[in-house]
Amino acid sequence: MGREYLILAGAIMLISWLVSSKLKSKFELYSKLQLQNGMSGKEIAEKMLADNGIRDVRVISTPGQLTDHYNPSDKTVNLSEAVYNHRNAAAAAVAAHECGHAVQHAIGYEWLTMRSALVPIVSVASNYVQWILLAGILMIRTFPQLLLVGIVIFAATTLFTIITLPVEYDASNRALAWLENKRMLTQQEQAGAKDALKWAARTYVVAAIGSIATLLYYISIYSGSRRN
Repeated sequence: MGREYLILAGAIMLISWLVSSKLKSKFELYSKLQLQNGMSGKEIAEKMLADNGIRDVRVISTPGQLTDHYNPSDKTVNLSEAVYNHRNAAAAAVAAHECGHAVQHAIGYEWLTMRSALVPIVSVASNYVQWILLAGILMIRTFPQLLLVGIVIFAATTLFTIITLPVEYDASNRALAWLENKRMLTQQEQAGAKDALKWAARTYVVAAIGSIATLLYYISIYSGSRRN
């Protein structure tokens, strides 16, 4: 299965690159579509939080590009500088999406709760799992249990990527519904925000597929060693 996996891994890497490139081009395009309401990403985020009755979440600026995220531990919506300060359809989409996570947290959305519970495990596992898997493959004949340990750890990271899918799609749906219901954007701006979030979500789909394929590959190696 080694050759087949390399082909599959190469295909997934290519798809991931294509999706990421498309996402970048979409955000560049919609970053040029200025909002007629004149609101910045920060102002969009603060209004969405207020409209959802959320008063204990701060909207702050964070350095870098594509660093936007919601932190449930300190209840902050972290917006990259381009999103925080700018007044375009891409910034509105990202700001509203991250607030979608804040809404999920406020209402106890079950998929977000599960993902948050896995964060400490995945954070530690991601630092060591590749080394454990590599050592497990090298020692497959003498100590196959090591590879099994690596598979179990990697399965946790794969589960994390799968659980991330409904979390991200739901946050985008909440963001787009709020933007539309509150008439925050024009039709053209709304269409741009929807398109941008659609491509952002696809990056998570590709990541999940790649993780599942890799997990199956390691399982096949372990199963083959047990048969031999």
